Amino acid sequence: MIVDTNVLLRAAVIDDALQTEQARQCLRDAAQIFVSTVALCEFVWVARRFYRMSSAEVAHAIRLLVADRKVVFDRAAVEAGLSLLEAGGDFADGVIAFEGRRLGGEIFATFDRKAAVVLEKAGQECLSLSDQPIGH
Repeated sequence: MIVDTNVLLRAAVIDDALQTEQARQCLRDAAQIFVSTVALCEFVWVARRFYRMSSAEVAHAIRLLVADRKVVFDRAAVEAGLSLLEAGGDFADGVIAFEGRRLGGEIFATFDRKAAVVLEKAGQECLSLSDQPIGH
């Protein structure tokens, strides 16, 4: 079963008891659960922005999900996202940088100064476009 972001959110956040139970039952009953990295990026964004979950809470929820042996996901990309999230950055930026390198890219270009700082601390080369003069 491929699960949408809203199923993951309902299973993790108890703001609608009926939907939470439906989501959890769906996950329990599935023989395999296929979770796309995009769904996890959306999950993190909504959990952090809308539900105001801390980075630690979000990382814990993802780690609980992917610890289930029936969950199929891109382990390397998710670990890259979690690593950046736990270092104070954004999950999606970690995934984007990882997937870009996997495709052959070397430098992460961004206008997001915080992302550049966190990625550079992790040893990745970044180009902070917000620090570049116009025309150069």
